[in-house]
Amino acid sequence: MSDTILVSDHGDWVEITLNRPDRLNSFTEEMHLALRTALTAAAEDAKRAVLLTGAGRGFCAGQDLGDRDPRKAERIDLGHTVRTLWAPLVRQIRALEMPVVCAVNGVAAGAGSSLALACDMVFASDRAKFIQSFANVGLIPDTGGSFSLTTLVGPARARGLALTAEALPADKAESWGLIWKCLPADNLMDVVRAQAAAFATGPTFGYAQTKKAIQAAETNSMDAQLDLEAELMFQCGRSPDYAEGVGAFLDKRDPVFTGEKPGRPPMGTPE
Repeated sequence: MSDTILVSDHGDWVEITLNRPDRLNSFTEEMHLALRTALTAAAEDAKRAVLLTGAGRGFCAGQDLGDRDPRKAERIDLGHTVRTLWAPLVRQIRALEMPVVCAVNGVAAGAGSSLALACDMVFASDRAKFIQSFANVGLIPDTGGSFSLTTLVGPARARGLALTAEALPADKAESWGLIWKCLPADNLMDVVRAQAAAFATGPTFGYAQTKKAIQAAETNSMDAQLDLEAELMFQCGRSPDYAEGVGAFLDKRDPVFTGEKPGRPPMGTPE
């Protein structure tokens, strides 16, 4: 695997580190492919949680603009970059059937900010900042940024952040509801690793269905969401983790979840 991505295997969960610290972990095509390969491997290896963070003093500065310098080519097709690199990455993260936890250890700018917000739970160092730097080079928030910003903080704040490229400190990002928690820098990785480890021993199938429900709620009507909840609850109710969770509750013991998906019912059994 490319050394632009570091992967640490923790058994049931994996830690993935963006590793171009000299460039604030800005993305090249090689790095895109390496990260997507690491995420695919996590899914194929049945990992139960993923932690994503950055090396050095920053999380990610987005796209390496040296690879997209209009002075070096007559025509730069940024739409192609989004369609073939950034959009598939966001879709892959959202589709993973496990929680993806992000530790923003420093600046998250441009697509780097959007990448963090594509994850399921975002923790940030109190030294971190989120910057919609697209406006500084005449671009729009991409990598799902225009969607996530508007959904999380509302259109007024989304417009302000996107049009001014003003840095948003992590503590304010937490108070606005953009991220889950802002933590002291010295404590960030310990807390986030503990959270990833906790997810890796939790009811994985239920987590996956929770991701589906919350993502669907971004566009569903209430009626459609109620129907979806019924279907997903039906599926969760057939899972071994549900049986274990209820049994442990009634027996007054700690549950031991396996993350196993529900099996198909025998032939002739109503689904």
